[in-house]
Amino acid sequence: MEFRVLGTVAVVTDRGSPLQLGPAKRRSMLAMLLLHPNTPVTVERLTEALWDEDPPRRSRTVVQGHVSRVRALFAEHGAPDHGVELLTQGQSYVLRLPEARVDAHRFEELLRLAREEREPAEAVPMLRRALALWQGPALDGTVPNRLLENAAQGLDELRLTAVEELAAAHGRLGEHGAAAAVLRAEAVANPLREPLIAALMLALGRAGRRSDALELFHRTRRLLADQLGVDPTAVLADAHTTLLRADGPQPSPALAAGPLTPSGPTPTPPGPAEPRAPEAAATPAAGRPLTAEPQLLPRRPRAFTGRESELAALDRAVAAAPDPIVVITGSAGVGKTAFAVHWAHCHRADFPDGRLFADLHGYSPLPASNTTAVLRQFLLALGVPTERMPASPEAIGALYRELTSGRRLLVVLDNARDSEQVRPLLPDGENCVTLVTSRDRLGALVASDAARPVPLAELPTAHSTTLLAAVLGPDLVAADPEGAARLAGLCDGLPLALRVAAARLATRPHVGLAAFAGELAVEQSRLDLLNIGDTGVAAALALTVQHLPEPARHMFHRLGPHTGATLDTCTAAALAGCAPDRAAAALDQLAAAQLLVEAGPQHYTLHDLVRLYARSLSPEHDPEVLLRLIDHWLHTLLAACAAAEPGSEPCCVLPPGARRSAGIRTFTGRRDALVWYSTERDTLRGAVDAAVAAGAHDRAWRLVLLQWPLIVWQVRDGWVPLLETGLASAELDDDLGAQARARALLGWVLAEEGRAGEALVQLEHAPGLAARAGDTVGEAIARMNLAVALMRCGERERSRSLLAHALTLAERSGVTETVTLAHQHLTRYLLTVGAADEAVDHAARGLALAAPPLAAPRRVVLRTLYGEALAATGRTREAVQELGDAILEARAHAYEEGEAAARAVLAALAQF
Repeated sequence: MEFRVLGTVAVVTDRGSPLQLGPAKRRSMLAMLLLHPNTPVTVERLTEALWDEDPPRRSRTVVQGHVSRVRALFAEHGAPDHGVELLTQGQSYVLRLPEARVDAHRFEELLRLAREEREPAEAVPMLRRALALWQGPALDGTVPNRLLENAAQGLDELRLTAVEELAAAHGRLGEHGAAAAVLRAEAVANPLREPLIAALMLALGRAGRRSDALELFHRTRRLLADQLGVDPTAVLADAHTTLLRADGPQPSPALAAGPLTPSGPTPTPPGPAEPRAPEAAATPAAGRPLTAEPQLLPRRPRAFTGRESELAALDRAVAAAPDPIVVITGSAGVGKTAFAVHWAHCHRADFPDGRLFADLHGYSPLPASNTTAVLRQFLLALGVPTERMPASPEAIGALYRELTSGRRLLVVLDNARDSEQVRPLLPDGENCVTLVTSRDRLGALVASDAARPVPLAELPTAHSTTLLAAVLGPDLVAADPEGAARLAGLCDGLPLALRVAAARLATRPHVGLAAFAGELAVEQSRLDLLNIGDTGVAAALALTVQHLPEPARHMFHRLGPHTGATLDTCTAAALAGCAPDRAAAALDQLAAAQLLVEAGPQHYTLHDLVRLYARSLSPEHDPEVLLRLIDHWLHTLLAACAAAEPGSEPCCVLPPGARRSAGIRTFTGRRDALVWYSTERDTLRGAVDAAVAAGAHDRAWRLVLLQWPLIVWQVRDGWVPLLETGLASAELDDDLGAQARARALLGWVLAEEGRAGEALVQLEHAPGLAARAGDTVGEAIARMNLAVALMRCGERERSRSLLAHALTLAERSGVTETVTLAHQHLTRYLLTVGAADEAVDHAARGLALAAPPLAAPRRVVLRTLYGEALAATGRTREAVQELGDAILEARAHAYEEGEAAARAVLAALAQF
């Protein structure tokens, strides 16, 4: 497991898959913890990082909710096995982890080692490894905030220092072209930073590119005059003078000296990917002369932005072997062609024998390109006259391989459908490089020809807004950065969608970024707004779906009713009405076509625009498919309840006619179930809304109430709107028992949020509704919840009566879990009123019933209360024993809150 802050804040598994961290505030909280690993960070400090000014009244609750989600994510992906834990320490949180798992720590360590290295030849690879860790602006994806921006500037300062030291090391080795290449990336991003420009000028001069160096000086001088109204400072003027003095038979001693190290570096964002050094370009090989130097590349893509890490990965793949083949894969609209062409233009000097390009139309309204026709086009570009063109396809292929042998050519094969289409077009020279772009993974080409994949993901928010600024102009984006960020998110970071959105805005100058983002937020019209003519997201996705195998196409057409961004095999099987193994095969085909992103074994991510397109294919949803999906969730929720709260009675039964799908997820235990609840929370909320919209109120309230294990254990995490929806559906369904349970749970949550008046309104109604419904267990729970709320309001006598009645009802029901819960509440009440002996009795009785399979947290709570009651009666030794057992059991089941509570009682006991 790896933690990244040098770019978008991310957590990456051993498989290389980023975890779905969620909203920007959660990333910001994690970023603050990663900036201070193994150090307590107070809740106040985290709040300051999430809200610059005026945090909301419930800010602490929001922070706790984000902590809970991160913990659930860590637990799901085995973080403790990697020595990673997010712990509570008083009013602070501590992220315990080996610091080497944080990319910023590794970066600083490599920088330190490079500085200690006396030999520049040893320092260069260290510095390159350090800079390769950067994948974008530091702390990208976090909320705009003074604390985090200052931290990001500090990290960027270190990055710039590393760049300058790398250039200096290349200079000491006499590799002035490489030094110039390193500095050029920063100069592009900082055209007015004179020390950096001066260093680049001298490096260019030493590399034999004096004219380029002088042109850079004049361009910078004009920029300084036009934008700042100033003349060049001494450092830039001196570099210019040095270059002018080199205009003779003998170079200036200053120009022949080591590289100039700019002083006083200022924070700068990462620039474009580093091009290859010009002197590394090969000369045309000896042998049969080419009669032409082909140049078939399209023009350089405009407004290309970001992709630093992917460009570096492509550089590594090209350098890894002779005659490399690189497969650039990604979803429709992610910018594969622009990426390949941009790289090709940056490296055109590396291929003096020519650059070939062909659009294979693998995913296109046009028929796929004929292989022989493409080869004929290549031969013509290589100088073969029409009259000497071989007649047969075999002879054409042989001549192509002969002409490319021993040459240094770049071949770009764009938009390939499959590996079979690519193989005949591969050149034969060991110095040739082939780039293939495709929506398919082309696994067969990887297996048979050792092709190296370079996947392209969606652009992060910062790079997406940079692209918008490049198309629309920086002033418009700078005037509304929040609107630009929201627009980027609604476009899923797809360059195609961003360019279409920018084109629409350019033709509607009266509509601002925020207003257009508001239009895009309406799901029913989003795809229409992201299409112009025959160009757009829907058109691009349609071509992908058109070429899918039939099982995958059938599955994609059934994904429309799905309500979440994640999808597992069992859910897909329910949607398609097929067996899980058939669903798994279809999902794998969809992932191979880049319509889904594989997030783990049998677990996939579905981007919003893809989901909306799937929904558009069947605008009038088949109600049977939706009911099949909802019933699948109900069965899965029942299984999750049983695993999260073993021994408890289900809070409801399935509605009449509910059908079981072919595959229902199984849960290994409480932790697995709670992680699932947390992960699928948004999806389940969407399912509730879909059920309400379809009028399936008998299912909607069940979808709400069956989430009670997570609601109880993350009670302050904003559950009120969901519970109010569930209550409304229970009332529309005219189910008194459901109304009682919904009001009891809603009242409990309101009370925990400190909204006592609202809580009592719900809780006063719940016992009567349950009694009328004949729900003995529901009435007992409603009376307990009401008693707890009244105790907080100081009404102790009524609370005791309610709890005693609740215990009677629980014992009458025969449900052990409810009986133990009643004893737990009675014990707590009796301790509050000073009736320690009675508290001991109820705690002991509850604990005697709380043996497995009841959930361990219930036993931990009862054991802690028992220890507290024993201490209150003077039985200190027994109390210590019980509290110690509570701590051990809590630790064994990773129940941090329970362990903390038991330790607090034990610590208080030690003071007496």
